[in-house]
Amino acid sequence: MKQLFILLLFAVSLQVNAQLTLENIWNSREYSPKSVQGFQSMADGISYCKLDQNADKSLSCNRYDIATGNKITSLFSTDKILVDGKPIGIEGFTFSTNEKKVVITNGFEQVYRHSGKSNSYLYDIVSNKLTQISNQKIMYATLSPDGTKVAYVSDNNLYYYDLAKNKDIQVTKDGKKNAIINGGVDWVYEEEFSMSKGFEWSPDGQHLAYYRFDESKVPEFGMDIYGPLYPTRETWKYPKAGQPNSVVDVYIYKVAKKKSVKCITGSENDQYLPRICWVNENRLSIQRLNRHQNKLEVLLADVEKGACNLFYTEDNKYYVEVNDLNINSLDRKEGAGNAMYYLSEKKGYNQLWYKMEDVSYTLADHNNLIKNNKDVAVTTGAWDIDQYLGIHNGKAYFTTGMNKPSERQLYSVDLGTKEILQITTEPGWHTISFTSNYSYFTDNYSTLTAPPITVIKNLEGKVVRSLENNEALNTKLMNLNLGKVDFGSFMSTENVRLDYWRILPPNFDSTKQYPVIFFVYGGPGYQTVKNQWAGANYLWYQYMAAKGYIIISIDNRGSGGRGEEFKKMTYLQLGKYETMDYIEAAKYFGSKAYINKNRIGIFGWSYGGFMASNCITLGADYFKTAVAVAPVTNWRYYDNIYTERYMRTPQENADGYDLNSPINHVEKIKGNYLLIHGTADDNVHFQNAVEMVRTMNEKNIPYDAAYYPNTNHGIRGGKIRLHLFSKISSYFEKNL
Repeated sequence: MKQLFILLLFAVSLQVNAQLTLENIWNSREYSPKSVQGFQSMADGISYCKLDQNADKSLSCNRYDIATGNKITSLFSTDKILVDGKPIGIEGFTFSTNEKKVVITNGFEQVYRHSGKSNSYLYDIVSNKLTQISNQKIMYATLSPDGTKVAYVSDNNLYYYDLAKNKDIQVTKDGKKNAIINGGVDWVYEEEFSMSKGFEWSPDGQHLAYYRFDESKVPEFGMDIYGPLYPTRETWKYPKAGQPNSVVDVYIYKVAKKKSVKCITGSENDQYLPRICWVNENRLSIQRLNRHQNKLEVLLADVEKGACNLFYTEDNKYYVEVNDLNINSLDRKEGAGNAMYYLSEKKGYNQLWYKMEDVSYTLADHNNLIKNNKDVAVTTGAWDIDQYLGIHNGKAYFTTGMNKPSERQLYSVDLGTKEILQITTEPGWHTISFTSNYSYFTDNYSTLTAPPITVIKNLEGKVVRSLENNEALNTKLMNLNLGKVDFGSFMSTENVRLDYWRILPPNFDSTKQYPVIFFVYGGPGYQTVKNQWAGANYLWYQYMAAKGYIIISIDNRGSGGRGEEFKKMTYLQLGKYETMDYIEAAKYFGSKAYINKNRIGIFGWSYGGFMASNCITLGADYFKTAVAVAPVTNWRYYDNIYTERYMRTPQENADGYDLNSPINHVEKIKGNYLLIHGTADDNVHFQNAVEMVRTMNEKNIPYDAAYYPNTNHGIRGGKIRLHLFSKISSYFEKNL
């Protein structure tokens, strides 16, 4: 009995002593959640595969039955796939359409912020044969649908490897660094249009559509990479606001004829082509966007001559959001038509629309096209669809926060009756992926306080298989003395509802006064008030709460999830209304008896760094301390696709750029300002920090600064994040 009592005391002691530290948050990462490694849904729609570790540390890609969870077969195992006598390493893998071949990549080497090159191999599961694609690292290795070829990019040229002939075929030959890109995209397309690979196989594998970027007239940006003696210099094409863009063309390569045709898209105009997608084996869809990004067109290109016909046009008084369109070819009695499901804000909220081509009229006849095409709303309502996930058996599936903007749930809409049905019900943020036949879907969901759970569900939303519940991490979190988290909203003096989440210190006492740290991002369309696991960031908030701070974040005007007018309120004047709303938040919470209004701080990264800098300048009467990491300090220094979408060009909107840039208001700073930047930031250039510091020096404004050599926008690697957040934490403790 005495031994049992001692054990119970020891268990209680462990719970009491468990605590968050900067070390276990940012270095040992002992509170990191688990994920399902190498999970993929298979083509039959009723099975999945994932990577499992064998006893000898090799990996097996095993296939499982979704309904039963039973293992069906082992697809491949690294102990049987050898490179230079050693088991192959796997960083990524993609199956052919018939799942008899797989492309395996490893040795990733970054090129741009989101893309890179890798060693790429083709493994034939049936014959157990491994073939290396190229003798050097390549980009975007992609199997053709028939599994006979692998397309890839090397040194800015497009190639494909022909398995039958065991040889490489070079599609383009004029690729050159900082001049011509074939089969890929330039830096600004990758960053702002969320795309990297610049080619697509046709459904029959007989054609290869690809981009060609001529970036020769785009100004170069350079930065030093510091080494043991002499720094090296890295340069790339980066079009800042108002500067020239790449000239972009789309070509269609005919495999049989070894010949390319140019699509007639008007590349001589100052425009963007942010998406290409095959409609069928004969037609390619191309999205075209004007430079102001307020007019979107969908073109349909013919594979034989590259002639393009207009299928869809959308105009917006602000800007049009680019997304992946679902255009399908329909076999109808009167001929081969096309139908498109797409998301649009043209009625004030992001809703699902349907457009059908009337094939009794030719696409070349624009008047008849507009007159006779059906273009109707599938869903309506004062809420935004976040993701459109496809159609099956007369129902369209999508995620939305229609009832709570802080959450995302899965819904379906009946295309006939328009009845909307909620499928997922667990509180939090759901990320959904359907199997190929829509029999099941993978649901990865979490809350701000609970790490992700990954399950497979049927179409009724019932769990049929649990893949990862992070039970061990949940138990560890329960043993911590964490602060209470709540969600709420308040009305600003302009009668605008502003949503927030708040973390109180453990053992909060409403009779005491506490300092506040606001966490801010604030950029267009983004939300920070999400009931979603925020990983190490959330744990750091709790760490600071344990130090006696109240942590708060709000969704300012410009945030997503609440309709077009709320999101696009900031058009032409980024920073104005967002800063006003954070000042409103400081005033609102500062009026509470339990908050010390003279001890309010703010912390943000990237756009959030811009906002933190604005609050310590334009909001100097309300914020005592600000920490800005990798901030934009003047939108003239940032890339043109992002900036001009919201601001137009500096030539058109000089006041919009200058009146709300913190670099022009440094003399207003009264409190403590810490500016942090990585010297190798290819996204928000170190130039932003340098110019801000230079201006403060010239005006004799006190500030604090830190820089991280050779780190990019993420400022990570080794113990760098530990060092960074140690600095941020101590700065708030000293100055707030």
